[in-house]
Amino acid sequence: MISTIPGLEGPPPCPERLLIIDTETTGLSPQEGQCIEVGAILFHVPSRSVLTQVSFLLACEENPVQGINGIDPAATRVVQPILGALDFFDWIANFADAVVAHSAAFDRQWFGIGALPELTLPWICSKDDIRWPADRRLRPAPSLAELALAYEVPVWAAHRALTDCIYLAQVFQRCDDLEALLQRALEPRSLVKALVSFDDREQAKAAGFRWNEPVPKAWTRRLSAREIAELPFPVVPCKEP
Repeated sequence: MISTIPGLEGPPPCPERLLIIDTETTGLSPQEGQCIEVGAILFHVPSRSVLTQVSFLLACEENPVQGINGIDPAATRVVQPILGALDFFDWIANFADAVVAHSAAFDRQWFGIGALPELTLPWICSKDDIRWPADRRLRPAPSLAELALAYEVPVWAAHRALTDCIYLAQVFQRCDDLEALLQRALEPRSLVKALVSFDDREQAKAAGFRWNEPVPKAWTRRLSAREIAELPFPVVPCKEP
């Protein structure tokens, strides 16, 4: 097995307070659209408790994906205490030790742009970084709905920011081994390419590797040194695109 990833050091300390966040946007990137809603929950890990939460809309002129997120652009322009909401969001972020989002790479890109403050805390992706227990029978990189249902959290709506944060908080409340999951999720990760033949490609797929994403014509995934050591096939480091 090939690896130049740093060695198997002890796990990082477990964060005590998590800022669980979700965004709703009018496009897939800041170049294509804007963030029009933010939801956030400050979650206390030791007690499995929601400490506080906030949700607010950001004004937009049009929302081409209204059919998905259900946000009427007119509603975003209704007078609301947006400055107070932004201040409160920034305040609770200062109490957090890490940020959690279900698609962290997507959500992270909207912060530090416009009215949204930059979040310099460690980020954890509950979709790609957390290795959910095998007894939950989840596929690699599960959707948020799949994750919620695996933990018997009712899914009553989708694609509103605070609702999605609540699902994740309720999953965490049901995790007896949450501390260990978070510690493993915070281990440094690097992009690696699976060295598998065409006939063995299902091994890479089963291990959560993705074909053609983000590296063309390759099975790749971001993994920690510990996770690389557990693979049944060799990998090589890969440059980030």
